[in-house]
Amino acid sequence: MNGNRAANASLLAGIVAGADASGATCAVCAPAPYLTQCQDALSGSPVAWGAQDVSAQPGGAFTGEVAAAMLADFACKYVIVGHSERRAYHGESSELVAKKTVAVLDAGMTPIVCVGETLAEREAGQTVAVVSSQLGAVLDLVGERVAQIVVAYEPVWAIGTGKTATPAMAQEVHAQLRAQLMAKNAVAAETVQILYGGSMKPDNALELMAQPDIDGGLIGGAALKAADFLAILHAAN
Repeated sequence: MNGNRAANASLLAGIVAGADASGATCAVCAPAPYLTQCQDALSGSPVAWGAQDVSAQPGGAFTGEVAAAMLADFACKYVIVGHSERRAYHGESSELVAKKTVAVLDAGMTPIVCVGETLAEREAGQTVAVVSSQLGAVLDLVGERVAQIVVAYEPVWAIGTGKTATPAMAQEVHAQLRAQLMAKNAVAAETVQILYGGSMKPDNALELMAQPDIDGGLIGGAALKAADFLAILHAAN
């Protein structure tokens, strides 16, 4: 929940100016009120745009919610679903995240499905069980459309806490997620992108994305500075 019209204009212009040279696929996912601004600023550029959340409902008496069709109306390509903050602060279950994923797919957009464990869960040795359960709920509902999703691993304990996941630690979980995708659809598992969302920054992006199963990043705070975001884009390429 960052940004305003003036700050957004400067940030988007800075990203567009440097995105061409990176050659990496990228997008910005903005708060819903600024999707029109993103559409105006990014149309025709190499930078796609998307939303940070969506309702599982197609429409109707759900005041304050935003339907997938509404996001598609603004040419969104991506929608984040199941972000750790949605799960923690809004009590979103894996089943609800799965329904949101289907809603995004039905509207012709790409869901970025977030999974990840808390510090307590990691220390209890539950990392694999937690992320497998979170992703499994989605895979059960999307069926053969698994190839159309993006997965993002967010170790909640490594976001804004000062704690860090080493590239090897991140790779271990990414490999587990890849194996789970492989069991569902071996062909799709080769192409589904698995992003790392645990405080990726310019100084660790290259090493993280050198891991075999880390295909990119779900960037948080570093995306609020064009120079930092572009540095990560260049590391990805």
